[in-house]
Amino acid sequence: MTEEKLCSDTGCGRSSCEGCPSAEREQQQHDFAARLNPLSTVKRVIGIVSGKGGVGKSLLTGLLACALARRGQKTAVLDADITGPSIGHLFSVHGKVQGNELGVFPFVSKSGIQVITANMFLPAPAEPVIWRGPLLADMVKQFYSDVIWTDVDFMLVDLPPGTGDVPLTVFQSLPLDGIVVITSPQELVSMIVGKAVKMAQMMKVPIIGLVENYSYFLCPDNGKRYELFGPSHLEETAAAYGLKVLARLPIEPALAAACDAGKIEEVRSAAVEACLDALLETLPEQKG
Repeated sequence: MTEEKLCSDTGCGRSSCEGCPSAEREQQQHDFAARLNPLSTVKRVIGIVSGKGGVGKSLLTGLLACALARRGQKTAVLDADITGPSIGHLFSVHGKVQGNELGVFPFVSKSGIQVITANMFLPAPAEPVIWRGPLLADMVKQFYSDVIWTDVDFMLVDLPPGTGDVPLTVFQSLPLDGIVVITSPQELVSMIVGKAVKMAQMMKVPIIGLVENYSYFLCPDNGKRYELFGPSHLEETAAAYGLKVLARLPIEPALAAACDAGKIEEVRSAAVEACLDALLETLPEQKG
């Protein structure tokens, strides 16, 4: 005697869920995946994540994108930090997006990096986005699905800090190949990083590794390293979660000045290049 599959819809007399409207609705409710625009091609998606704000998440996203582009990779940046977008300023791309019935066109930076950010949809760059979580999450999905991304080898997603609605949506909806978690030397930050790491583990999102920003300042006068934010706790944090340390990035005033001026593509950092090397070595094999 075969076991009958009972419908989850109470009171339904069907012996099979095939073709049942209730079953189709239930499947749709649990299908969070965002689909690419039919005209888009994106090979790999990497999220840049932090447990708290102010650790240089957008900076690292921009620097990695520039380093990839210099190596001949067609690169895109999706700014998922809807309420605090800064990617547009880093790349000096401003104005309103254009589109048609087929989709929305991203801005393209001087070095050919495709960029989409919330400021491109606002009446003015300083206009605040005062939305609740679900609306923010929907906009991020639209950035992925409605924008026409052209022949992208690497898409970097700059996530807002924390473990709220938008990171959850990105983890559930975008086909992440992995995430990079960025932190800073303070012990308190290391504790907060654990929350981001555990969230990714619970969502079964691969963690490529950890990056520590503001690790030290290399004095140009005497060549010595000064740990302005105290001793690093990166190794202990990485060991606690079985993760790889990708890089410790120094404080570079010239780099900060270039980013403030919207000239991130004009600067190079040996530490970032080494970080990218480690990232590519650790990146899981491409899906499919």
